Amino acid sequence: MLIDDFRRDDLVSALGTAWRGVSDRVMGGISQETLRVEEHEGRRCLRLSGNVRLENNGGFIQMALDLDLGGACVDASSFAGLRLLVNGNGERYSVHLRTADITRPWQSYRAHFEARPQWREVQLPFADFRPHRLDVPLDLTRLRRIGVVAIGRAFFADLRLAEMAFFR
Repeated sequence: MLIDDFRRDDLVSALGTAWRGVSDRVMGGISQETLRVEEHEGRRCLRLSGNVRLENNGGFIQMALDLDLGGACVDASSFAGLRLLVNGNGERYSVHLRTADITRPWQSYRAHFEARPQWREVQLPFADFRPHRLDVPLDLTRLRRIGVVAIGRAFFADLRLAEMAFFR
C-alpha cells in the first residue's frame, strides 16, 4: 500500500495527510531542518536536510506524517513492514513509528537504515522495530504517525525519500 510517492508539490501525501518538518526546537534544542519536494536524479522526492545539534539537550530533525486526517489509528497488521526508496549522504537514519499507546513525545518504535549516495530500496520489517523508552509491544492495529529521523549525534543530515509504502 502506497503511503507517498511525492507527485504533489504541496507536501500532501497520497493518504491526504501533510508531511511536516520537526526539530528539537520544540523542546528547546537548536537543530534546524529544511523540508521540500524536489527532483533528484530523475526522481521526485522529499528532501530533509539540516544540522543536527546536541546543544540544549537537542539532537534531532525529522520529516513526519500522520497516517489519518482525523488522527484515527491505521491498521497495518496485514503488512510485513515499510519499504522506502532513499538516497542520502551515507549517514544512518531512523524510522520512528508512533501508535495510540504512546503518551510521551520521546517514545517511539525505531528501526534504522543507511542512506547511501545511490538510490536504493530499504525494507524495514515491523519485527525489526524496537520500543524506545516504553514497555508496550508494537500494536500494528494502532499506528498513527511515521517519522523519518536524523537523530542522536551532531551531523549534517541530507536525506531524500522518493517513495514510502507498506509491504506484505
